[in-house]
Amino acid sequence: MAEDRRLILRNFLSPDVCKELEFIHKSCCTVGYRPNVFSTTLPLLIATNSAHLIVPLVPIRERLKEKVEEYFGCEYELFVEFTGLISWCKGASIGWHSDDNRDYLKQRDFAVVCYLNSHGVDFNGGLFHFQDGEPSTVVPMAGDAIMYTADNKNIHSVSEISEGERITLSLWFSRDSAHDEDAKILSSLCDHSLNSSISMSPSYFPMLAPHNMYWFPPEEASKFQSGIDICSARLHVLGFDIYSSNEEPCSTMDASNDLKLLNEPLHLARGDKLLSLEFVNILHALQVVQFYYWKAPELKKLYADAASPEPNESSVKVTQLSEVQRGKINSLKGMILKDCNLAENLLAKASKGLQISFDCRSFSAAVAKWEAYTYTLLKEIVTNLPQWRRHGSIFSMVSTD
Repeated sequence: MAEDRRLILRNFLSPDVCKELEFIHKSCCTVGYRPNVFSTTLPLLIATNSAHLIVPLVPIRERLKEKVEEYFGCEYELFVEFTGLISWCKGASIGWHSDDNRDYLKQRDFAVVCYLNSHGVDFNGGLFHFQDGEPSTVVPMAGDAIMYTADNKNIHSVSEISEGERITLSLWFSRDSAHDEDAKILSSLCDHSLNSSISMSPSYFPMLAPHNMYWFPPEEASKFQSGIDICSARLHVLGFDIYSSNEEPCSTMDASNDLKLLNEPLHLARGDKLLSLEFVNILHALQVVQFYYWKAPELKKLYADAASPEPNESSVKVTQLSEVQRGKINSLKGMILKDCNLAENLLAKASKGLQISFDCRSFSAAVAKWEAYTYTLLKEIVTNLPQWRRHGSIFSMVSTD
């Protein structure tokens, strides 16, 4: 093994890839394993009917594994033990530790962190420090990656996030095949459900995990009396409200029952306008909105030309909100977004650069593009799953064009 114990790869991920992974995380994440941390794992994507979103991660995992084996002179095959999209929000930090300092993590040999957004632009704080050796401090910049041995030679810490949301792709590698993540992922994927999704659209729409997994802070998730639903919070900081044509939420006496409305068809409102499109649930709405903001520059360019075609008849339209509808929106917000200040405090800086003027034509185009994007990824995973199972590992996709 090389004497060097850590390596920084500048611009390892392209800006487009960073934005795509950021879209996946902000569309799907649940409350994470540390205070003020949110996470998106591969098992979560499968469990919420979004297994196709694993596809963009596959070639990145392969490239990183090759880089680790090459740099550290590994003469053995490494296994990916964990892949996750992780974000650290205001107040999150971690003290000095090594990645193998707990018995249940002893199998970890190497760690890789890829930064998907940038210090000073998307967040403040969140610097990565090593206790000794060089570099002693890593300033997170979108596209950069750092790899290091997961042992006491690389004791490290992360300074507290003072503003915004620091998003990373994190992977751990192990020599021990018993901790191979691929084997667990493949056992979770179901040929039947995937083939059903591809033949019976719109069954590829996402499904919610249990509501307590989306509730922040997590210590309130047993009673939902204070805090926020993070899916609703992300929509809120982007300027969207939720409207349900269902009956008025019953009461604060049974907040968990009120949250079930998030798993039912709903509409979005923006300002004093109601959007005509009905979403199957809050996660569907969140994925489409996050996709809209991811693709905003492309869509803006598409419609910059006055001669651009108008959206088709199925496009999203808006109507004026009535007083009754506005009342229902405010009532629902009181149930699922009890603390708007908390939502804005956690996520507002991360969304500041996304405050674009809403345009129905662009949003209609984004809905169609999201469906095409989802369907393309779904075809890829269905096509490749038999090979993955045959080889017992997840590897780069076969084109379905």
